[in-house]
Amino acid sequence: MKKITKNLFAQCFTTVALCIFLLTGCNCGKCRCGDKQCNQEKEECAMQKAAIDNIMNRVSVRQFTGGKITDEQLEQMLRCAMAAPTAMNKQPWEFLVINDEEMMTLLGEDFPYSRCGNGAAVAIIPCGNLQRAIEGMPDFWINDLSAATENLLLAAHAMGLGAVWTGVHPNAERVRHLQELLGLPEHIVPLCIVPVGVPAEQPEVKDKWDTSRIHYNTF
Repeated sequence: MKKITKNLFAQCFTTVALCIFLLTGCNCGKCRCGDKQCNQEKEECAMQKAAIDNIMNRVSVRQFTGGKITDEQLEQMLRCAMAAPTAMNKQPWEFLVINDEEMMTLLGEDFPYSRCGNGAAVAIIPCGNLQRAIEGMPDFWINDLSAATENLLLAAHAMGLGAVWTGVHPNAERVRHLQELLGLPEHIVPLCIVPVGVPAEQPEVKDKWDTSRIHYNTF
């Protein structure tokens, strides 16, 4: 009995170790022990792999089919954006959602780099609310909104949608023009324009891994 128990533990331990160590080639499904803890580890391994794959395979999509997205998808993206970390938990963000066709066309004409005229379903504009900024350190909102925007992009990709980050801030002319176009008060500063829609292209995933950019302890 002890020998069987040891063999069972060894089988589960080996499977879990392979899952964690080989995220790109998870062998969790090979476990047949039926142990509850082992099955839980398999699920956690699969979740890790899915999360990492979503990050590594996200691409910038600039061409869209013109297809619509659901209200549920839109809300999920915004929920993910607001789940981002913020300095001192100030959450200095506002999100403008542009889904009016005429406004989308206008955005595409005034900001052609935004890709809003390429069939995107909506444009999401993350903005910093300077009235919620940290006193004495107002520019921290840029970090907070950048993290929120990345969450937004990852959520879109996870749902099979396409999106791309197109810059506004810190270009003063772009910021001022967009504020005027959307009727934003001075304390609401747009960081970027993110068109979202059904992708009409499948860009190749870029391998950006470069060990020469990694430094330990000193530069």
